[in-house]
Amino acid sequence: MTNFLSFNDVTDLDALIQEGLNAKHDPFADQALGRNKTIGLIFFNSSLRTRLSTQKAAQNLGMNVMVMNVGQDSWGLEMEEGIVMNADKAEHVREAAAVIGRYCDVIGIRAFAELKDREKDYSEQVLNQFKKYAGVPIVNLESATRHPLQSLADCITIEEFRVRKRPKIVLTWLPHFKPLPQAVANSFCEWMNHRDVELVVTHPEGYELAPEFVGSARVTHNQNEAFEGADFIYGKNWSSYRQYGQVLTQDPSWMVTMEKMRLTDNGKFMHCLPVRRNMKVTDEVLDSPRSLVVEEAANREWSAQAVLKEILKAI
Repeated sequence: MTNFLSFNDVTDLDALIQEGLNAKHDPFADQALGRNKTIGLIFFNSSLRTRLSTQKAAQNLGMNVMVMNVGQDSWGLEMEEGIVMNADKAEHVREAAAVIGRYCDVIGIRAFAELKDREKDYSEQVLNQFKKYAGVPIVNLESATRHPLQSLADCITIEEFRVRKRPKIVLTWLPHFKPLPQAVANSFCEWMNHRDVELVVTHPEGYELAPEFVGSARVTHNQNEAFEGADFIYGKNWSSYRQYGQVLTQDPSWMVTMEKMRLTDNGKFMHCLPVRRNMKVTDEVLDSPRSLVVEEAANREWSAQAVLKEILKAI
């Protein structure tokens, strides 16, 4: 594995999931692999699980870790080519990425969608500029369109908790008062479409995701119907893709409740976190044995470790 930007960089998903499970069983088995190697974690946006889990995974593999918040710990970075830099950005990505690449053997980048210009966001400018100029492997710590480390952790979690060979998995939109990116939802669909599962996506009208991510999933606007007989409910809010970045509704009836969870086949609830209690999902669900959100978050360490191991093996 040279880079980890999306599912397209995965050659054997079953093996990568098993690698994560192996790391969970024996975290320090490959500690010599990263000795004298350094990873730089570059954050354009805030983070809790991604920051801590990736740092811990790298340390498990014996790596040195450097963390930088762009705009706080560093100069603001200009991403556009051929621009006259007379605005608020003091440094161009061409120099910044190249320099970071001299200090680091691997670079992780977290850069959210701005939700203003769909074409620009979906071009993945920040990731691609670092890939172009850094000269070392790049790991996607959540980008404008995808969150592959989260999706791998989701795959690991589902593998651990599934009770039938081909589970029914429902991705449901949840209400929120401000626009959020489609990255987690996109990525979840992309990865689930490569698993032997029955994938259903449910959301209000107007919240359709990009077709290339939805793939073969069945889409319905009837949340209760979607929940019937489900093994896993994956909750997430996202803003409109077609009316890009807009909040079209805040309908509270889409919140996940225990009444809705009873429609499932003893289904488990998943969410990437952070989650707004009693707006997206009730306390009763989150605090019940049905909730996998903490276990799912803990598996972020093992998804990161599996990916970093594959990259280190290729360096």
